[in-house]
Amino acid sequence: MNGGPSGFNNAPVTKAFVIASALFTVFFGIRSGSSKLGLTYQDIFEKFRIWKLIISTFAFSSTPELFSGLYLLYYFRVFERQIGSNKYSVFILFSGFVSVILEAILLSLFKDPTANLLTSGPYALVFASFVPFYLDIPVTKRFGVFGVNFSDKSFIYLAGVQLLLSSWKRSIFTGICGIIAGSLYRLNIFRIRKAKLPEFMASLFSRLSLPSLSSHSQPPRRISPNLGRQAVRSYRAAVPSSTEPSEEAIATLVSMGFDQNAARQALVHARNDVNAATNILLEAHSH
Repeated sequence: MNGGPSGFNNAPVTKAFVIASALFTVFFGIRSGSSKLGLTYQDIFEKFRIWKLIISTFAFSSTPELFSGLYLLYYFRVFERQIGSNKYSVFILFSGFVSVILEAILLSLFKDPTANLLTSGPYALVFASFVPFYLDIPVTKRFGVFGVNFSDKSFIYLAGVQLLLSSWKRSIFTGICGIIAGSLYRLNIFRIRKAKLPEFMASLFSRLSLPSLSSHSQPPRRISPNLGRQAVRSYRAAVPSSTEPSEEAIATLVSMGFDQNAARQALVHARNDVNAATNILLEAHSH
């Protein structure tokens, strides 16, 4: 299993967020140390420090956290390709806002200005993304190592556990806040999944993200119709849907770099489930 076409094709918001997180970590996180970055009771309730809130949102406090966090953010770009950059921007803002509210409630319960309860970094987005990862991305491959069963999703979960336990209680608290935020988004609280930002705000991320490091830009790799048909034939849910796939669903898969005819066939055999159709095409691409 992978996150689709390599690089940040059709994922400008993820690209901008990853770059911002890396820069904030280098200039503020690693230099300052973990003890100075996490939000405290004083930062929220006594001396509201907006700069501390911004830094704690983006900057990881250590190099191991940076590597694990950026790896997960990069993988989860598949969700931006699925729902579009506009709605993914809403997902980022919602998960961040809800996590800050939950963290403020947690700090208010302790009321200790000196307590360093929370670690810094984009834990809200990372762990909110585990909710759709768990619910929407099916297992496509299972294997065993020394008698222990794994799936193609296991490595993502292991990276998440490593990040969750990186600062022990401080990272566990922030991780749980992110999971709750992702769950509320999934439950469509206040119909948040229908919300969209003004187009000029969503396109701002595309302009902010730096150009690709490669000297020659490459177009998204397209999966040939033959591979799409091969995956459809091997797909276990062999009963196709009698409903014609919507143009919106086809356009979503095409924007991720898949061939239009292969996308249509995958949607038919996945019963118009975009997530299942995505995995059919990704499985074809891996063969």
